[in-house]
Amino acid sequence: MMIGLIAVALAVTLFPLFVKKVGDNLEFFLFAMGIVAVTVASQWRVSLLLDALRGPIEITLAVLLASLLFHFIQEPLERGITKLRALMGPKLLACAIIALAGLLSSFLTAIIASVVMVETVTRLKLDRKTQTRVVVLACFSIGLGSALTPFGGPLAAVAVAKLAGEPYHADTWFLLTHLWMYVIPGIALVSLAIVFYQNGHDAPKSPVPREERETFASTIIRTLKVYVFVAGLILLGAGFTPLIESFIGSIPYWALFWANITSAVLDNAMLTAAEIVPSMQMNQIVAALIGCLIAGGMLVPGNIPNIIAASRLKIDNLEWAKIAVPFGLAMMIVMFVILIV
Repeated sequence: MMIGLIAVALAVTLFPLFVKKVGDNLEFFLFAMGIVAVTVASQWRVSLLLDALRGPIEITLAVLLASLLFHFIQEPLERGITKLRALMGPKLLACAIIALAGLLSSFLTAIIASVVMVETVTRLKLDRKTQTRVVVLACFSIGLGSALTPFGGPLAAVAVAKLAGEPYHADTWFLLTHLWMYVIPGIALVSLAIVFYQNGHDAPKSPVPREERETFASTIIRTLKVYVFVAGLILLGAGFTPLIESFIGSIPYWALFWANITSAVLDNAMLTAAEIVPSMQMNQIVAALIGCLIAGGMLVPGNIPNIIAASRLKIDNLEWAKIAVPFGLAMMIVMFVILIV
């Protein structure tokens, strides 16, 4: 069983990077791999089927409603962003968008923050390469910020629920209290990094071409793809649970931090559900969560904001990885030093 799950994990990691057809149809590939993982692990249950069917509904509806809202306010939004761009300049405005997206994601939810961020960035009139860099870094920021309260996303909600009893009695502000000293500097670092990632010249100050704007049809198709994507992640998480549980236990916090690099391809909420237990020391909990949060930005499947942004802007997994993997590894090294110090 373990060999089969390792093979599935390698396929999920490598195929989207090196097989173009897989990268272009990532949602359906991950869904298929989720079915394979659950089958290999003998994890099929009625409850899992219901989770896979119901779990994506809330996320999908949030994406659909937010996208439809932006469809109706495209013109005033574009005018407002144009004014801000003229006032602040593209670099400073991109930096502010990344920081605000991260800081507000704990209260707006990561889903809403990512939709707002993507629709705003598309109106900065950046060239394709720079726009992709801004969006990738913004997703790192959203992933970090969404962990500060249970409102931010599934990872934070699961962590608080798992630690609600003895000895931690986790409440709404538990994660904010214990993670802010890592998350806030992390968001600041990501925001400042975009200054060095942007090109030196301004893009033409022309409106967003109509063919690049969202239509009702493209909104519905993208929303359905998000549903399939999330269902696939739920199945993958369930299928890989035996593999995760086989090495989780009394391993040191620093090893747990690096082990959670698997969050780049697995649903980090499922990882959190499998790993976090009340018997863990606080440094183990912090290391596990921070590892999940950073690694979750490195590949498209790693986090819901990545999925939303990549789908909206047609960023494939390889294009994403070329930017996010080097940056994510650098972030993990910096955070690792902070953790051990």
